[in-house]
Amino acid sequence: MPTLRFLVALVVVLSAFGAGTAVAAPVLEMDSSGHVHAREDRALPSQPVDPAGPLANAAAVSARPRASLAASEKTVRSELNALLAKKAIASSVRDRYRAAFDAAIRTAQKLSGTRRSELQAVVTTLHDIAARGQLTASRLPALFETLARNRQWWTTGNLMSYGQRVEFSDSSIVWEYYPGQGIQIQVLGTFGRANGLWMAKNRAGLASLLDEMLPMAVVRGRALTWEYYFSFGGGSPPWTSGMSQATGIQAFSRASQLLGQPQYLAAAKRALPLFEQGPPTGVRVGTSAGAHYLQYTYDSHELILNAFLQSLVGLYDYATISNDATAWKLFRAGDRQAQKDVVADDTGAWTLYQNPGAEADLNYQELVNGFVQNLCLRTKAKPYCDASRRWTGYLTTPPVTTLLTTRLRARSSALVRFKLSKRSKVGMTITRDGRTYLSTSAWVSYGTHAYSWTAPSTAGTYTVTLSATDQAGNFGKAGASLTVVGKGTPQT
Repeated sequence: MPTLRFLVALVVVLSAFGAGTAVAAPVLEMDSSGHVHAREDRALPSQPVDPAGPLANAAAVSARPRASLAASEKTVRSELNALLAKKAIASSVRDRYRAAFDAAIRTAQKLSGTRRSELQAVVTTLHDIAARGQLTASRLPALFETLARNRQWWTTGNLMSYGQRVEFSDSSIVWEYYPGQGIQIQVLGTFGRANGLWMAKNRAGLASLLDEMLPMAVVRGRALTWEYYFSFGGGSPPWTSGMSQATGIQAFSRASQLLGQPQYLAAAKRALPLFEQGPPTGVRVGTSAGAHYLQYTYDSHELILNAFLQSLVGLYDYATISNDATAWKLFRAGDRQAQKDVVADDTGAWTLYQNPGAEADLNYQELVNGFVQNLCLRTKAKPYCDASRRWTGYLTTPPVTTLLTTRLRARSSALVRFKLSKRSKVGMTITRDGRTYLSTSAWVSYGTHAYSWTAPSTAGTYTVTLSATDQAGNFGKAGASLTVVGKGTPQT
């Protein structure tokens, strides 16, 4: 399975994206006194649908080592001074952020173990962004909010496992823990929460969340963008995702209708140009049919189906609400490609996570089923509606196995080949006259595979039983005969 994937992921709660019933998600919340308690957030999707969510492989998240500082290297302090000199920030802002940076360093020095290393990792990331000349004025609010919240959490908060969701009692933003990189703003999780608040008609909560997220946006190329500030899957911060950006656009445009606030629709419009720009700034990759919108700005080759479809759902909702000509143009370009992708990425029994690539895991299959259903409901396009019916059926259809090897020579070491319809744990037993000659099993992907077997010396007909259990627990079984021929007998 490719790395992410986010997105964490992710059994999806489709209410956050326009269908279904919300299910509360477990979070750890810190109050103003520094005490942490577990609770259920009823607006937050029960599992993250994000490019860097818990279903991602933890090994894919890695902190960048800190290089030794050259005398002339840019630092957080020097870059704050440079922004002040360019009149990009006021002296009071420079002083406030410098004090916050110094306070974080002092706090880290007083901590020990995991608490110290996690806070220090966030300090290091901030330094690295400054050293690369990427500490722009618009990035300051999100980066220093991340620094402040990590200082707050690691002083008194719980030690956690990978992917734990975190909230603060005085904030609406959703955070997530990435070992070695501290807690980070979970952009898609936060906008998923916004959509949950929209579904619940929680006007005050929705306005509070979006008002808090607006200052967290940066100017990336020509677009208002919500970025990620940690290393993930080979990408270094800052990076962003078409999936999280489109869901943010969706949340802001929905809120503009519910709350009667045109400034939210204006914010969604300002975020749209990310889909007009190519990587590494934007997410657009041109295709012969139209365009694909990327999950990761740092990887133009990872064409992830579920993320692409959700990007189109977000673009469609904004275009419908705003009747923006550019939005419709962007949606239609992606729609033409996606209608081809839902066919090309269908194996006949499951879907691919990306093409080329491996099959989706169960969480992603359920996720992509929801997204294609949403596109079917919105567009009535036959490829989406047909895919929705097929993919829903895949979740309950047993895997199919077919024995391909039917004849072997006695005493030969050979491969007993079989064909499988979708990723499953496949068991093979070979028996004759009540005696078992082989019993083995393994998880394998769809397609042709083989288990090794040394045929016995006794010629004759053996019974091969193939049993398969797919990721959803569906069970299939097939039996066939395998003939073992004696020495000197033609094998075929």
